Amino acid sequence: MPKYLVQASYIGDGVQGLRNDGGSARRAAVEKACASVAGNLDAFYYAFGDTDVLAIMDLPDHVTAAGVALLVASSGKVNVKTTVLLTPEEVDAAVKVGGDYRPPGG
Repeated sequence: MPKYLVQASYIGDGVQGLRNDGGSARRAAVEKACASVAGNLDAFYYAFGDTDVLAIMDLPDHVTAAGVALLVASSGKVNVKTTVLLTPEEVDAAVKVGGDYRPPGG
């Protein structure tokens, strides 16, 4: 199952929701959201700085990952950035991909 790094930042009422619910309750909500789309939450951490939450999720496919990101963002309480993660073996396969490409100005 593909893995995704999800970086989230609370906005507006989202910060107050975190304060009211607590960190463990928010993690449980993300675990439930992943499970509801046949996925799994691998890791969930809070951080200082521009990003409040870092999570690693196993989700069935890119469409599902996009759907989860849209669901969360549609709340208006969280900004979400999702990054597809590749295994070393997937990169091994990627470096063998050939093709015809002309770089800009080349």
